[in-house]
Amino acid sequence: MTENPQQRPDSHGPNAAAPADLPTQYAPAEVEGELYERWVARGYFEADSKSDKQPYTIVIPPPNVTGSLHLGHAFQHTLMDALTRRKRMQGYESLWLPGMDHAGIATQNKVEQQLGEEGKSRQDLGREAFVERVWQWKEEYGGKILGQMRRLGDGVDWTRERFTMDEGLSRAVQTVFKQMYEDGLIYRAERIINWCPRCLTAISDIEVEHQDDDGELVSIRYGEGEDSVVVATTRAETMLGDTAVAVHPDDERYAHLLGRTVKLPLTDRSIPVVADEHVDPEFGSGAVKVTPAHDPNDFAIGQRHDLPSLTVMDERGVITAHGPYQGLDRFEARSSIVAALREQGRITAEKRPYTHSVGHCSRCSTTVEPRLSMQWWVKVGPLAQAAGDAVRDGRVKIHPAEMSARYFDWVDNMHDWCISRQLWWGHRIPVWYGPDGEVRCLGPDEQPPAGEGWTQDPDVLDTWFSSGLWPFSTLGWPEQTQDLAKFYPTDVLLTGHDIIFFWVARMMMFGLYAMDGVAPFHTIALTGLVRDAHGKKMSKSFGNVVDPLDWMEEYGSDALRFTLANGANPGTDVPIGEDWVKASRNFANKIWNATRFALMNGATVEGPLPAPSEMSATDRWILSRLNSVVTEADGYYDDYQFAKLSDALYHFAWDEVFDWYVELSKTTFAGGGRPAEVSRRVLGEVLDVMLRLLHPVVPFVTESLWTTLTGGESVVVASWPADSGFRDADAEREIATLQQTVTEVRRFRADQGLQPGQRVPARLSLEGTRLGPHEAAIRQLLRLQPPGESFHATASLPVAGATVELDLSGVIDVEAERKRLTKDLGAAEKELRQTTAKLENEGFLAKAPDHVVAKIRERRGTAESDIARLQRQLDQLPAS
Repeated sequence: MTENPQQRPDSHGPNAAAPADLPTQYAPAEVEGELYERWVARGYFEADSKSDKQPYTIVIPPPNVTGSLHLGHAFQHTLMDALTRRKRMQGYESLWLPGMDHAGIATQNKVEQQLGEEGKSRQDLGREAFVERVWQWKEEYGGKILGQMRRLGDGVDWTRERFTMDEGLSRAVQTVFKQMYEDGLIYRAERIINWCPRCLTAISDIEVEHQDDDGELVSIRYGEGEDSVVVATTRAETMLGDTAVAVHPDDERYAHLLGRTVKLPLTDRSIPVVADEHVDPEFGSGAVKVTPAHDPNDFAIGQRHDLPSLTVMDERGVITAHGPYQGLDRFEARSSIVAALREQGRITAEKRPYTHSVGHCSRCSTTVEPRLSMQWWVKVGPLAQAAGDAVRDGRVKIHPAEMSARYFDWVDNMHDWCISRQLWWGHRIPVWYGPDGEVRCLGPDEQPPAGEGWTQDPDVLDTWFSSGLWPFSTLGWPEQTQDLAKFYPTDVLLTGHDIIFFWVARMMMFGLYAMDGVAPFHTIALTGLVRDAHGKKMSKSFGNVVDPLDWMEEYGSDALRFTLANGANPGTDVPIGEDWVKASRNFANKIWNATRFALMNGATVEGPLPAPSEMSATDRWILSRLNSVVTEADGYYDDYQFAKLSDALYHFAWDEVFDWYVELSKTTFAGGGRPAEVSRRVLGEVLDVMLRLLHPVVPFVTESLWTTLTGGESVVVASWPADSGFRDADAEREIATLQQTVTEVRRFRADQGLQPGQRVPARLSLEGTRLGPHEAAIRQLLRLQPPGESFHATASLPVAGATVELDLSGVIDVEAERKRLTKDLGAAEKELRQTTAKLENEGFLAKAPDHVVAKIRERRGTAESDIARLQRQLDQLPAS
């Protein structure tokens, strides 16, 4: 069977609570908060770096300090919690490390908005006072999500909570910056970056959201006569900064212009025509305007042809070029320039509206402007190569494996990373500039240079720089701490596939660089994204965003957790709807009610399990199935198959334990004696193991029931079930035959319109089958009375080698039932004729939309099924 209960000191003892201690109904809101605080107070989630247990480590993807729990967080936290709870029960030193990200732009915006309401700006306060104000905001308003994590049941080690701006992590940031600077992996250069004219900072690719906007595409003629060339653009205002026109070197149409210049309209400048293979001769006119200071592709062309870069707008998107457009906003300038070109006859074509993809700042929705700017960069070539090699050589596994292609596509084609941000909140770049052009990078223990004229770089680092160090900085690096020695590398990074490019790749690069080639985790387990019940992305604009706290308050945290886990197929998006959370609430209630019923009927974990020879086939069957499910659950956990795990545990608990074993045991309990004692002990064992298997996913209801059942301290620190190897194929076949018999007779009863509790006289012929010992249970489950003297078999059902004869005379009105079924059959046959006629009508099929035709086919299939069912029911009616 399973392991000897007497050898599990954490499982049960003389202090087991009486079943009466369990309320008649489960009320999650009344118990979840109290249970969680008890777990924290007892230190169950605290990891000991000095223990000799094998470590198991997950670092939480740090949520923004400005954030609150959304369904995506709840989804991933549920899975991480399940993994760490199971490993803790398996005897690992299980560490799930929590913390928050300082979220540079988002947090600065929050505080600036607060200042704006006071009629102030950050410039009014100055840098030092503003940063102090942000710290005050963080202490007062930040970290709301941490309390929400407790509500969800996150079993994190709160004693190790970290923040990306705390002293230790700041030291790690400064240390790695200086090391990379000295190794030539960090440099300063003028390049094209994403610029937000509202936030007034460079932003990363992940902070740019692309959406289709309606704009205009105008074609502009540069030059005159045969020496003219037409270019098309959606950003006419940038023409003021054009320094060339580019064509493909093999394009015969423009061969005569190569090496010559054309007059740039609205200016006094002439610009060269250059040949560049980047230009697609098949697209548009085959000629493109080149604005190196305001377009990344144009910047590359400018580098290849040594073209000047003219910046024609400032950081707020205001035109700075000399002339009538100076001082205009970029969008005002766009319409003014198009109007002026139109007046001069320079516009050869206009397309309005022209829908095209436009980048917007994810924080404020402002249209992002490509801009030439002096910034700090990471040379990612060697770092990305190492990050790719770690996966290719198997040191790091990506799960599911098919996601590896996306990972390689990113790391193998990564561009240098802009890491500087023009903000005040964040890790300030540790570089100082001297009065004579000196540049000095400082480590965490070095003092700023003395003397007049030295100034620190005003920029701060991209938030992803510090979060990229998270797996080792949170464990104390650069100090060689016990935590670092014990818990690095971490075991698994569980995160959404949407940030594989941004956060996952950066952690891989930093971990391999700073930790002597040791990758930050063994496995990258990628999840999908949570969507609504119709598979649609959740968005405020769609009105389908759900606050998980609302569902937890209404249905309990276990219900939300089980719903999320039940949809978690690796790498696949997860649809979720309120009806599914209700169904999970019903499952939690079923666990509660069935376990409470079992306890009231004497289910116990006291004493050793009886020998198999003392057990009935029903007892041996459920224990055989229990061990199979233990092994099945272990396999699903190890393969991150949470949906299959949840489905297997759901059907085992509800279908096999509650609907079959508990029901079959009622007859045994009623009979009393030793068989009843054996079944009560077996039932206790099954519940004990089942609750431990379920605990990592639904921790609260299982804690309440398991401690009542066993008297143990807590299921959080109970041992994880082990498969004892016990199997009984004969018992499994015998109970399968019993289930088949009961199911088929139940179906017949339902077909005849009998109520579930309605009793029917029956004669059972079980000779030569496995069902002999189960006659009492069959009669109890099917509400079958023994045949009396006046018994008259009106229906005979051959099932699994047995025969069940029923006397329905006096139970149903045969003629009334025949009349009803005949009427329903006629209606179904009419539906079949009508739908078939439509589907055989070529004219209808040619004109009807696909969804209408599909609906007709569905109706025909339903009619065919109804006819078969109704005809079978008529055939089974007894003769009148």
